[in-house]
Amino acid sequence: MNLTISGHHLELTPAIREYVQSKLSRIKRHFDNVIDVSVILSVDKLTEKEKRQKAEINVHIKGKDLHAESIAHDLYAAIDTLIDKLDRQVIKHKDKLQEHHSIAKRLPDDTPEDAVAGAA
Repeated sequence: MNLTISGHHLELTPAIREYVQSKLSRIKRHFDNVIDVSVILSVDKLTEKEKRQKAEINVHIKGKDLHAESIAHDLYAAIDTLIDKLDRQVIKHKDKLQEHHSIAKRLPDDTPEDAVAGAA
């Protein structure tokens, strides 16, 4: 897995890098086929003074690209919500893959295509 962490308008400390990597281990626990991860942490000048920290992530997995972003008053809170959002997307994608494979296993090989189309 290739991991890229970049910061816009803020300095990335080793503590922030370690925090992001530890949170991403949760994603790897659910899905092993992660190819590339790009995390962008930034400070935005928004109209709301409380919510200035922004975290974005792009994950390239086999068969799909996932994107999530989160804005919060604290960078660590933004990272936490970001990982929660991404975790839900990864679990949903994994469930779709498993459901697709289980349907293919349940169908007999000698079933005509007309019967399969009528069953769906």
